[in-house]
Amino acid sequence: MKALCYHGPRSITYDSAPDPKLEDDRDVVIKTLACSICGSDLHIYHGFDFTDQTGFCVGHEVVGEVVEMGSAVRMLKIGDQVMIPGAISCGSCPQCLKGNTRRCVQGLQVYGQGRSQTSHQGSQAEAVRIPAADFNARRIPEGISAEQALMLTDALPTAWLGCRNADIRPGVTVAIVGLGPIGLMAVQCAFALGAARVFAIDLVPERRAMAERFGAEPLEPAVARQAITEATHGAMAECVVDAVGADATLALALRLAGNEGTVSLIGVNTSQKFEFPVGRTLVNNLTFRAGLCSIQPFWPELIPLVQQGRIRPEQVITHRLPLSQGEEAYRIFDGRLDGALKMVLTP
Repeated sequence: MKALCYHGPRSITYDSAPDPKLEDDRDVVIKTLACSICGSDLHIYHGFDFTDQTGFCVGHEVVGEVVEMGSAVRMLKIGDQVMIPGAISCGSCPQCLKGNTRRCVQGLQVYGQGRSQTSHQGSQAEAVRIPAADFNARRIPEGISAEQALMLTDALPTAWLGCRNADIRPGVTVAIVGLGPIGLMAVQCAFALGAARVFAIDLVPERRAMAERFGAEPLEPAVARQAITEATHGAMAECVVDAVGADATLALALRLAGNEGTVSLIGVNTSQKFEFPVGRTLVNNLTFRAGLCSIQPFWPELIPLVQQGRIRPEQVITHRLPLSQGEEAYRIFDGRLDGALKMVLTP
């Protein structure tokens, strides 16, 4: 088969790769219908952290059609179109059964990270093996398009987690820092959770414009604190989501929160140099949460919102390219060229 494979910093190429095969009687193999590039894939692209080997297939967001299945699979059949959570869990331990896949006793494994020779291959490929498929695959629900289902594999649940962790509730004022695909989805999620007012902050004018179309009040980072101070008469935001994770965005997020506010971090910080303002956090009685997402537990909340049109995650898709142009897709996405937001690839 063909797949996008990592060969070093800024070198992800369209290569031949081994066809996936059933390795357990609970596995299925899917033929890819569409896959997408996540912002966290750029960490691999840049050579950060996930680089103890090369030649592995990247990617963890995919929807596909079941073409092979093991004898122990009970919930699926050949021909089903399915959406796949971006991380693999066992589906049978107490934590998975409670919905907390982040604490799977067998260890959560994200597709396509290449941390070791035993890592699971990624999903930016023509076909993908899905372990424990009764738990790690779900039929695309009625009323959900393939592109909406693709956003439900990681990006939209992550945005929802960010808003849930920020304690967004009816009537509150919210600030979203960073308007990439997840930040823009977080704007939609904040309104779906009842936010009265959402300030949307980013350096890129086109991203601010999209947030404004979603109903948010767009701001440049340099003026955000003063503008929110004036707009709220000094109360600031009750809920803040940092969808970037850089030192500068996290520092800004913490300064936008009012007394007894909540700051939620879902962006990945790679610098490891951030000096957390413990004193100001204590004095202002702030709540701070950071975390990565368990995907499946949020589907029962999110699927009806997407079916009803209250959240439209497909609106952040800006580019649709063939998988064979994946190298160009990474270049465009990394450079924020041509208004790039969510990049969708099809075999």
